Amino acid sequence: MATVGFSQQESVWKDLSEVTYKIGEDEWGELYLPVFSDNIKKLEGKEVVADGYIIPFEGMFKPEHIIISALPLAECFFCGAGGPETVMEVMLKDPIKYTSKRVKVKGTLTLNDNDPEKLMYILQNAQMLSN
Repeated sequence: MATVGFSQQESVWKDLSEVTYKIGEDEWGELYLPVFSDNIKKLEGKEVVADGYIIPFEGMFKPEHIIISALPLAECFFCGAGGPETVMEVMLKDPIKYTSKRVKVKGTLTLNDNDPEKLMYILQNAQMLSN
């Protein structure tokens, strides 16, 4: 029984892990550029659900613009062994308070393969779901 995609409330992280990288270059040297699988490309512009942990960056936490990690902080992309496919920027409709507990968000997925200042997965117009 093969299915593509996921149910409305299932987290999207498994599908988003199907990314590979190619080496590109900018004015500062080499950088890794994401190459999204067809399954990931099908999700762009669609409403998806992601669960994870809010990354508490010093001076960067904004109640309406957060970064979540599929992995706990000690294992996340910024602090541990997780890859860049395990983190996502989330632009929330309504501000939230920081929590160290796992959260679940729903929003419209945008793919970024050309702006190194942003993460490759961005959730727009997102809302917090109750766990």
